[in-house]
Amino acid sequence: MVLKVRDVEKSYQTADGPQPVLRDVSFDLGVGQTLALTGESGSGKSTLMHLIAGLDAPDAGQIVIDGQDIAAMDDAARAKLRRETVGLIFQQFNLIPSLDVVSNLTFHARLAGRDPGNIADLAARLGLTDHLSRYPEQLSGGQQQRVAIGRTLAARPKLVLADEPTGNLDETTSDDMMALMRDLSRDSGAGLLMVTHSERLAATLDARLHLRAGQVA
Repeated sequence: MVLKVRDVEKSYQTADGPQPVLRDVSFDLGVGQTLALTGESGSGKSTLMHLIAGLDAPDAGQIVIDGQDIAAMDDAARAKLRRETVGLIFQQFNLIPSLDVVSNLTFHARLAGRDPGNIADLAARLGLTDHLSRYPEQLSGGQQQRVAIGRTLAARPKLVLADEPTGNLDETTSDDMMALMRDLSRDSGAGLLMVTHSERLAATLDARLHLRAGQVA
């Protein structure tokens, strides 16, 4: 398993006392497996993703990524894990405007100290072969999202966390991006956990984890 989540709980302090957000959440994600994380707004999806990414710490429970218990890590160790083991994809592309496409594609791999591999082949699969010398402002939204996906996968993470990565795209482009993410994740052996509100997209993944009021439904 690339990801094991066991009995995770999280609450936030409010004026009325602790407000539970996640309660007794447990699941596994295997190597090369794709999992949709679904649930209504406020069900705890974003909190769970932040905990898995090491951006926050659970109150109780265990989160193990590639054999490493991130709940026991300090901030520096969690940052190193995100840099070397976990890839993040969001609705916001977060491309570096001063870098061209090829430099954006290789950016995370270089941070992780890895050879990004055959960028020409990756660019071809992303449909970006003719855009490698362009800058983010010269690309469409769909093209920028392809760069963001490629940048994450070029670093060959063990785990990819995607939070509504196609939420700003039209349906056709969204379907294309989803197929590309699935294929590239499976080819690289990365586990993919994706938050989505789309029943159509969730149905294309291997399995689904549905949260309701902070619990696995």
